[in-house]
Amino acid sequence: MELIVTGDIHGDFSYLNKLINKKKPDMIWCCGDFGYWPNHSGIKQLSFIKPQDTKILWCDGNHEDHWALRDREKNEIVPNVIYMPRGSIYTLPDNRNVMFFGGAESIDKEARTEGIDWFREEIITQKDFIDLPDVDVDIFITHTCPLELVDTMKERYTCKDIEPSNIALSELWKIYKPKTWIFGHWHTYLNIQMNGTDFYCLDYPGNGSRWWMYL
Repeated sequence: MELIVTGDIHGDFSYLNKLINKKKPDMIWCCGDFGYWPNHSGIKQLSFIKPQDTKILWCDGNHEDHWALRDREKNEIVPNVIYMPRGSIYTLPDNRNVMFFGGAESIDKEARTEGIDWFREEIITQKDFIDLPDVDVDIFITHTCPLELVDTMKERYTCKDIEPSNIALSELWKIYKPKTWIFGHWHTYLNIQMNGTDFYCLDYPGNGSRWWMYL
């Protein structure tokens, strides 16, 4: 299986289509800020994605319509484009388990309007920990990072700081201790090893650094 992981897409699905056409992977996983705004006219919709034979799995970022996600009828929003709710498990053919766990806080929420382009559901809360799966997890796909990486990430993106989602992900790290953890949100590329986990932060398309990687 050929598998690619991306950072934030921000609704610019032309980059995603080009990646699919060039690399033709079996699967793409996106680390949030995918660009799910079905109720906003003028914003690119998922129907612009041309997945062909590639299956796309994505977790939520802070910049999504979280009320629309809450009210969705199914996880496969359009054919081969599948939303993975917080705590969802995907099992690879080699039996490795992957957990998707979206969520993060918007640093610009004061300039946004709740229910229009900001939703308090963006932040990870205790209710997201209800019924966590009792399985070994090898890979985490999240939007932001655990608390322990925030100081390192702040050196790259000084606008962002510690927020509740970082603390929640730190607790998940202690519970599952995955070998690999891939996230976005910080708009930079970084690979760092910490306490037995290989962390990757991926950039977003067009920002100048690495926004996708093979797994």
